[in-house]
Amino acid sequence: MPLVRRIADAGCNLADTRVSTLGSDVCVILLAQGSWDAVAKLETTLDKLAREDRDLHLVHYRTQARAAQTHLLPYLVEVIAADRSGVLADVIEFFTRNGISIEQLTSMRYQAMQTGAGMFQAQITIGIPADSHIATLRDDFLELCDRLNLDAIMDPVKF
Repeated sequence: MPLVRRIADAGCNLADTRVSTLGSDVCVILLAQGSWDAVAKLETTLDKLAREDRDLHLVHYRTQARAAQTHLLPYLVEVIAADRSGVLADVIEFFTRNGISIEQLTSMRYQAMQTGAGMFQAQITIGIPADSHIATLRDDFLELCDRLNLDAIMDPVKF
């Protein structure tokens, strides 16, 4: 991957990396860190790389370190259902309405091997405020899932 080499050559380090294939594209999110001059060198290198390689679509900008979220408890939500429009939107709206932050989300649709049925799956890491009543939130979430005919779990992240 030419981006990783260019980051190292500029004198920066990779702090975080996410890679995913979406359709026929490979999407990469990289968080590079370094001294101000190393970051400036990297920015120049990335601009040059974007001009040289027309098949590569680059967006880069400076961001700030995220403040620790010590008041949020990490929970993992997994949802599986028959594929239909709006399932993910309903789940996200539930958490948003209840003041729950979505920290990470991965979803996909697939065909069940056994039956060929169209299926939907999502894994969502959420941040629940520590002063929330977890049992009530879980009950409300599972009630929503029952109403929407979703199979779901909500468990604390254990690592």
